[in-house]
Amino acid sequence: MSPWIITLIIVLVVVGALVALYFVGNNMQKKQLAQKEQIKEAAQMTSMLIIDKKMMKLKDAGLPKMVMDQTPKRYQNAKMPIVKAKVGPQTVNLICDDGIFDDLPTKCEVKAMVSGIYLTEIKSVRGKRKNNQQEEPKKKSFAQKMRKKQSELQAEYAKEEKAKEAKKAAKEAEKKKKEQAKKITN
Repeated sequence: MSPWIITLIIVLVVVGALVALYFVGNNMQKKQLAQKEQIKEAAQMTSMLIIDKKMMKLKDAGLPKMVMDQTPKRYQNAKMPIVKAKVGPQTVNLICDDGIFDDLPTKCEVKAMVSGIYLTEIKSVRGKRKNNQQEEPKKKSFAQKMRKKQSELQAEYAKEEKAKEAKKAAKEAEKKKKEQAKKITN
């Protein structure tokens, strides 16, 4: 066989793999947006004292056994943002959203949106807060930069999806009006 045929076959396989990854990624993004909407609907406002926050493995985080049973095995060893907080008289471990983990202050009382054991959003902070604006901004780690970029891209994608849905709904409404106008004239 000539080297051109081998090269052509390799290029076709790589292109096929990239196309498959594109469609799989697109479907996963849609599922993630749907899950985020469900989490947002179930969220409740809670006042809590943040004791500590760490990136740690789920199996070491001290989460309830039921949560560990429902979590796929591949995610149990992955590091996730875990927050130890005092909610009322109880001290609980919560899983934090990546987008707010870096902004979450420790040793402060916050009002936050919580959906089950998932901390989704910070509404307000009360207590002693470090004045990070007066100090030199410390260099962000690669993971912090990537989390920030990911949250920005997800927000942008969600806006695009909502715009597509609104455009589709407007098109269908216009189509219905045209059909009603045809029925009236006939």
